[in-house]
Parts: sequence; C-alpha cells; structure tokens
Amino acid sequence: MKDDDEIQWRFRNTVIAAINKRADSFTVYDDVLEGRFRDRLKLDNQTGSLTITNITIKHAGEYEFETNTKRVIFFLTVNVSVMEGDSVTVDPGLTEVKDDDQTEWRFEGTLIAEINVTADSFTVYDDVLDGRFRDRLKLEKQTGSLTITNITIKHTGLYQLQINNYWPFYVHLSVYARLPVPVISRNSSQCSSSSSSSSSSSSSYCSLVCSSAVNVSHVTLSWYKGNSLLSSISVSDLSISLSLPLEVEYQDKNTYSCVLNNPISHQTQHLDITQLCHTCSVHCCGPTEAVIRLVLAALVGVATVMIVVYDIRSRRAERDQAHIHTSGSA
Repeated sequence: MKDDDEIQWRFRNTVIAAINKRADSFTVYDDVLEGRFRDRLKLDNQTGSLTITNITIKHAGEYEFETNTKRVIFFLTVNVSVMEGDSVTVDPGLTEVKDDDQTEWRFEGTLIAEINVTADSFTVYDDVLDGRFRDRLKLEKQTGSLTITNITIKHTGLYQLQINNYWPFYVHLSVYARLPVPVISRNSSQCSSSSSSSSSSSSSYCSLVCSSAVNVSHVTLSWYKGNSLLSSISVSDLSISLSLPLEVEYQDKNTYSCVLNNPISHQTQHLDITQLCHTCSVHCCGPTEAVIRLVLAALVGVATVMIVVYDIRSRRAERDQAHIHTSGSA
C-alpha cells in the first residue's frame, strides 16, 4: 500500500474493514450485521488483503474493495455439504424483508420461490424442474430464508437469491448419498501358499475382497492396518461398484478395517481374521478342488464297502467248505 492510501472493505454496502495509511489506522468492524463477522476478520497491514475465517452461509454475497484509485466488486459463493434425506435452510442473513422488496429464489436459473411484500404474495414453485422440489420447499416470510426438506442428489447445484433484480447471494449445495457399510468377503479361488526356496517352511495367505454394497459416487474405499492406510480406490463422477483386494497371513494378529467414505461421512467394517480365514489345506479350496475331493471321498467309500462285502463273503464261503468237508468225513 502507498503512504496516502485509504481502503475500505464492504459487504453488501456495509463497511467491515478500513485502512487509513496516513493515520496509521487499521480497523475491522466485526460487530456489524448482527455480529456475523465477529472474530472472523483478519486485515493485512502491508497489502490490505482481508481474510475471513470459519465461513458460514451468511457470509455469501457481494464484497467490495475500494481504494483512492480503484474499486473492485466480487461475489463469494459458499458451498454447503449435506446428506441425502436431510434438510437445509439457506439463510441469506437478512434481518427482515423490506416492504418494497421483491425477493426471488432461483435454482440453476429457474425460479422456485418468491416474496412480494407489497402484493402480500409468498409463493413456492415446487412443480418446476420435473417436480423435484414438490412438497420440499418452505419459505420464511420475515427473513426470506428458504428451507429444503428431504434433499436428494437432484438438489445439488447453485442457489441464487435476487432482491429487486439484484443478485447479492449465491450458495452451492453438494448433496451426498448415505453410505452403506462395506462388505468384506473371502475370495476362496484366490487362496494361495507361498514358500521359500531356501527353506522348507511356508507362509499361507488369505485372500479377501472389500466392496461397497450399492453403487455410490464421490466416495473412496480404503484398507487400513491399524491407523495406517494400505490401499484405496476412488470414484467421483461415475456411479460404479467399488472393490478392493487384500491378502493377510492366517496367523496375523494385526487389526484390519475397510472404510467407505465421502467428504462428509464414512462407514467402517472391521476384519475378523479368525472368522473369514482358515488354512488352505482344510478350508480354502476352489470349486474344482472341492468336486475332486468329493469324488475321491466317494470312491474311497465305495471301495471300502466292496472290500468289507468281499471279506464277509470269503469268510462265509470258507465256513461252508469246512462244513462240507466235515460232513463228508463223517
């Protein structure tokens, strides 16, 4: 800043910060507008830049930066993340709607609600856009705030508040689907045993797969060993099923968990190795190996029965021959 600079920061035409370089004055007015900026403003004494911390919906809108020589206007859009099925109130932070105000709410440019105090008209247009807002809009007559209930993914987008043909307020809603608990299953066909060529000892591994139960988007699926991330896979725009493999030793005593998360929530499934993993020689076999084992067991059973029957018949024949010989001698 120059030695004679005078700077003002305004929010919706209200001064929230000012600098008078000549008087060595640097001031933030964080108690204005019902204190919505209280303890949130930081003014840089060297460059005049303004930082707003812990932003809420009420901080969205028009900001103006003015010096001795220039004036810049820009709009701050706040992103709000909500879960599908929840409700959200988009509050522009107006104390009250004035008598001559005409207030309009738009979603992606389409009118969905309006207030005309002069005509005593308070209307929601919930049948527009294929009825995605039907029975979901509530308009607050005093402040102009808009509540959307039972939100779905279709309500993701930009919401605009227009007062008297002027756009001071923008909010972007990001709606995320509720996440299912991931499922951990045994991949029996992948069971393997790795052995060392330098020793007779071997180490067996259990092959597992973690997957999401339903198709979801904007999520990450991850394997953790304790608190350490082992692997992960993400999807943003596409809605596809996710699956992530993992191999662990049968006698592994570490704790493993599979986590499905999006930017605002997560679901965790913990691995029970003793329940899912057993030694390959007893429990882990593919379908072909299982059939072979069953056939072999059946053949062994049949052979055993035949041997027993043959032995019984042989003994009976020997007894009959002995009896005939004894009778002939007599």
